[in-house]
Amino acid sequence: MAGKKNPFQLLLQKMKQKPKLWIAACIIMLAVVVFGGAALFYVSALKPVEPGSHKTKLVTIPPGSGVKEIGHILQKNGIIQNAWAFAIYAKSHHQSGLKAGTYQMSPSMDTSEIVSSMQKGGIAMIRFTVPEGAGLEEIAEIIEKHSSFRKEEVLKRADDPAFVQHLMKKYPRLVTKEVFNQQIRHPLEGYFFPATYSFYDQHVPLDAVLETMVAKTNAVFSAYAGQSTQARLTPHKLLTMASLIEEEATEKADRAKISSVFYNRLKKNMPLQTDPTVLYALNRHKEKVTYKDLRVNSPYNTYKHKGLPPGPIASPGEQSIKAALKPEKTDYLYFLANVDTGKVYFAKTLKEHNALKEKYIAKAKR
Repeated sequence: MAGKKNPFQLLLQKMKQKPKLWIAACIIMLAVVVFGGAALFYVSALKPVEPGSHKTKLVTIPPGSGVKEIGHILQKNGIIQNAWAFAIYAKSHHQSGLKAGTYQMSPSMDTSEIVSSMQKGGIAMIRFTVPEGAGLEEIAEIIEKHSSFRKEEVLKRADDPAFVQHLMKKYPRLVTKEVFNQQIRHPLEGYFFPATYSFYDQHVPLDAVLETMVAKTNAVFSAYAGQSTQARLTPHKLLTMASLIEEEATEKADRAKISSVFYNRLKKNMPLQTDPTVLYALNRHKEKVTYKDLRVNSPYNTYKHKGLPPGPIASPGEQSIKAALKPEKTDYLYFLANVDTGKVYFAKTLKEHNALKEKYIAKAKR
């Protein structure tokens, strides 16, 4: 048995005979070890930092944050184990639509849960609803109630020429130089769309809040602009018309017919004679407009001045904007609403209108 080589010597002899093959094998084995280790590390890094933990923490992701930056923020806050692993997971699962905002997170969450929550959006740190027909001062009060911004601060910024000019550049088809008419009380009155707004960043700037509302008006206006039959009117005048429709319409009202009445009166050079413009001129809300009120000296008073008022008197909703752009074709010149039922009645002549008034309004007061 003398001279018999042991297995190690045989391996060395074979390696000398085919060195390149063995070098390649070693490289492959090393790669397997390295990548295997990396894979184990990656899988482990995706697991919760503290499984079963009941602790929670508010984490804010700034707007414009990339996946890598988000990973570093989460790791810094102790929500994930490794930013690199988080970024790899998010990209490999095509989860690039992670939303900025403030999130309530826990170290007990795994990476898939975190990514899923960030796709849906964070906690609404500021949330408010602007009703249809709200004026700028009411909107400012609503924002004050649901945020750290004061009413006076909101009004001041909304009226700031620099801010208005910024919006003119960003939405040139909607916000035009007409808003700087000196007769207008607030340049952007009527431009803040009535809707529910949610902001997920507790430090969102006031400009961003206001601009979001104007952007919504621009989007709605643009969606119906192609259907408009009133191409001769500028967006400012159309928005003004929409605000009158909004203020006159009841829940059951046919806005397209109300719109037709206003347009028909304009064509005949008749004053619009709409009470909401008088109330806007008086800058107060009343259940009933008196004859004394009708004499208020204001460019908004459509009893004293023919044509549209200088600008919108409130924020119109989508249906009122649509009605302003595309009124129904009628011969109506008058309308009134039954205050008990909300139903609106239309008339072609003053005689018909007075008869309807006697039937649905005068009798109701007796």
